[in-house]
Amino acid sequence: MHLRGWRMSDVSALYAAFSDSTVQRFSWPQVRPYSEADAWEYLVEQEEGQARGTGLQLAAVTPDGRDLLLGCVSLYAIDRDQSRAAVGYWLVPHARGRGIATRSVQLLAGWAFTTLGLARLELTCAPENQASQRVAERCGFVREGLLRSHMAFKGGRRDTVLFGLLPHELRAGDASGDG
Repeated sequence: MHLRGWRMSDVSALYAAFSDSTVQRFSWPQVRPYSEADAWEYLVEQEEGQARGTGLQLAAVTPDGRDLLLGCVSLYAIDRDQSRAAVGYWLVPHARGRGIATRSVQLLAGWAFTTLGLARLELTCAPENQASQRVAERCGFVREGLLRSHMAFKGGRRDTVLFGLLPHELRAGDASGDG
């Protein structure tokens, strides 16, 4: 697995990834179907966030020269004044269960702590997203609670499980079996 910045040439791969029912279920908050225009808009928005210093989204791709999309890991809601940010991730179906999400989060979290000097990372996911919770725990995140009616999602509201990670808690190494 290799992490790199998104490219505008990734629109089709991003659109295909968001056609997956699991990605739709947990990562696409809209009721309407994901479109190629949404993929394009996402790439533009992530470039703008990176330029403002409020986010960094990276594509996880195969390291074999074919550069096939495996998923995404992101650092968002970066708040330098409070020294914290949020982490997110998703994978395409054929990449699940291979440790890619865990390793991607470990790499990005390590960079956020050492290079950005952040003191805290947060991660939220749906209570029923057990695979995402296992990734968080393998990286050293500590479950801190349930945020009730935390976010607008699919035309309603959704609870989220909150995890926190401090620099000394980051686990490197075991990335086996993430979802």
